[in-house]
Amino acid sequence: MTVGIVTDSSCDLNAQDMNGLDIEIVPLFVRFGTEEFVDREEISSQEFYKKMASSEDLPQTATPPPGKFQQAFRRHLNNGHEAVVCITISAAISATIQSATQASSNIDADIRIVDSKSVSTGLGTLVLDAAKLASQGATADEIVQSVEQASERTRVFGTINTLENLKKGGRIGGAQAMMGSLLSIKPIIDLSSGKVEEAGRQRTRKKALEWLCNKVKSEKPVDRLAVMHGDAPDLDVLCQMLTERVGNSQYRINEIGPIVGAHGGAGVIGISYQVVDS
Repeated sequence: MTVGIVTDSSCDLNAQDMNGLDIEIVPLFVRFGTEEFVDREEISSQEFYKKMASSEDLPQTATPPPGKFQQAFRRHLNNGHEAVVCITISAAISATIQSATQASSNIDADIRIVDSKSVSTGLGTLVLDAAKLASQGATADEIVQSVEQASERTRVFGTINTLENLKKGGRIGGAQAMMGSLLSIKPIIDLSSGKVEEAGRQRTRKKALEWLCNKVKSEKPVDRLAVMHGDAPDLDVLCQMLTERVGNSQYRINEIGPIVGAHGGAGVIGISYQVVDS
């Protein structure tokens, strides 16, 4: 059996990440007021952050229609794949999985829909590993089982400059308690469960970056370490800290695209990794 892999554009994977792998990415939509753009097709990450800086409207996101997923599924099936595994952004923060599920119900084929319970580089890592398994001849059952097990070990943390985007987008979740004290803190959020939760509060941005590095260090050994950022000017600072404190220079760096950036805001920066079973 050959298996095709599908995901959505919140995975924040780039062409280099996916080189040699058979991955279909279904784009979500981002809106500024009445203007709507197809992620990755009509607006790039760089264009998104420039527009967000100049726009009076906070960006909003929208899920792909089922037809977009159907097209991705059929491309894999028409290319000879006997099954498709679709791994989506966490169902707790997006209705994207509902669109994928609806699409799969209208196709008479072996299509598996998997809730990653993650986002950005956390989701991206799960997708990359699934695609590598598929390229090695793994079955759909084996890939789904691997993704679900790895999802439980995936951790995603980030620090943001404002909670306003999360609040307006309705994704603030357990971080609601931090509202009202933002003038004196840099909030740290935890997306490891697939929901937005409060992870900590630091007085300065540098302290927040140190918190991220210390979190990785406290859970060593870790696997699949990745750094994500949304037009963050201190990306190099975090990378240097990781090298010095964690002693791990082997990690992927991805720019956070419009979908996650719309909720995290400019300057959002974070890490994802998988804890290693003892």
